[in-house]
Amino acid sequence: MKPNQAQDLGLKSLLAAALMAGGITFGCSTNASQSLQAGGPPAMPVKVLEAQEVAINDAGEYVAMVKSRDSTVIMPQVEGQITQISVHSGDRVESGSPLIEIDPLKQQATVRSQESARTAQKANLTWAKQQYDRTRGLFAAGVVSKQDMDQAKSTLDAAQAQMDSLDAQVHEQQVQLHYYKVVAPRSGIVGDIPVRVGDRVTTSTQLTTLDQPGSLEAYVFVPVERSTQLKMNLPVEVLNSDGKVLANSRVSFISPQVDNSTQTVLVKARISNSNDVLRHAQFVRARVIFGTHQNPEVPILSVTRLSGQYFAFVAEPEKGGYVARQKPIKVGQTVENNLEVLEGVKPGDKVIVSGTQFLQDGMAVMPMG
Repeated sequence: MKPNQAQDLGLKSLLAAALMAGGITFGCSTNASQSLQAGGPPAMPVKVLEAQEVAINDAGEYVAMVKSRDSTVIMPQVEGQITQISVHSGDRVESGSPLIEIDPLKQQATVRSQESARTAQKANLTWAKQQYDRTRGLFAAGVVSKQDMDQAKSTLDAAQAQMDSLDAQVHEQQVQLHYYKVVAPRSGIVGDIPVRVGDRVTTSTQLTTLDQPGSLEAYVFVPVERSTQLKMNLPVEVLNSDGKVLANSRVSFISPQVDNSTQTVLVKARISNSNDVLRHAQFVRARVIFGTHQNPEVPILSVTRLSGQYFAFVAEPEKGGYVARQKPIKVGQTVENNLEVLEGVKPGDKVIVSGTQFLQDGMAVMPMG
């Protein structure tokens, strides 16, 4: 065989081998693709939670104000200029402790004047008694007439009446003098003192407040639409701005009238406030629990909203596996990190709580607890 013929034979052999190898590879790739299409895409692993029916409170949250049941507003009973303030805001005082003094000089002068008048009248009364006794003796001896006797008796009675009147006036002025020294009507903690020494006060001026911590009352303003559901002893929860429960109570008073300006009904609930976290005149939120009902709950993260409609994916069994079904749902209250479901999800449904942004209706899924 010639060299050129040998080389041509070798090239033909290598080309045939390459074609055979390529054909084999192409055939294997085609079989793998056909096998993948026949089996479908692999199921997507998802985390699911079984919807369970739980007791949910039928409640409403409303604005409320905390008021002290043992808070006393101190106001003077007389007019005058403040000469002394004996306490500071925050001081704890006992009943009868001096708080504020109002200038008593004018009242003291009035008392002295009344006492002097009483002293003078006492002398007149003594003289009238002597005259009456003398006239009575003379009348018994027949020296004076019955008319003189009656006149002496009338003079004595008038002097006694005048004396009684002056006694009452002196007592009144002495009592009035005590009001110039304002004392604590009960034990407690002194509040803000808006007045200063030298200020002139009247009977309508607030001097300070006196509080006894611990006993408070929540004034809850419930819309009139829910007034028919109000009952005594309904549970009431006092909340802070973060929704944390600060105190638990029950309805102790329901107003029989509706506030004309706000169209609300006043409801009161007593608060023990043993941990001292609430203050008088503090605004809070109050949750009134009207009753309970049973409904399933789903995590908030498992719910999506499209065009105002809420949806949740549920893993449903189908052909030996599970597929994701998008369910339109109607939600109710928010309870911590869950949503109450009124319609669309039943107890026992496997609600998908992970990877919902990648799911499509009918997609194969693999539920995982």
